[in-house]
Amino acid sequence: MKRYMNAALLYAILAIIGGVFYREFTKLNGFTAKTTLSIVHTHYFLLGMVFFLLLLLLEKNFSFSDAKTNRVLVAYHIGLNLTCVMLMVRGVMQVLGIALSAALNGAVSGIAGIVHILLGLSLVLLLLQIRGKVGEKRCCV
Repeated sequence: MKRYMNAALLYAILAIIGGVFYREFTKLNGFTAKTTLSIVHTHYFLLGMVFFLLLLLLEKNFSFSDAKTNRVLVAYHIGLNLTCVMLMVRGVMQVLGIALSAALNGAVSGIAGIVHILLGLSLVLLLLQIRGKVGEKRCCV
């Protein structure tokens, strides 16, 4: 359970850093339009901190963690962090006004799409594992 709390704390810190970076980087560059930098903060808070706090509560009640959970959570961490990295890459290019070739733009979008799929798939696998443990305990949540 301590592992989930540490992950929640780490993602809270990353969310704060992402929010401060967005605010200061756009202000420094005089950028006022919409940018993907603005959603790094919320991705880390919700998919990072809140998600792992909820896992902490579920683990306390259902003890669902095992070796399979660890593998799925590694995929989740990779998916979440690479998603936020790609949001940062896209956002920095938007703020700096860097014109991308069609190939580079497609590559950034493609990588972002793949890591979103990884994130979503690992989330579903984890929920299925928790559902199995909830069913074993015959408890209503």
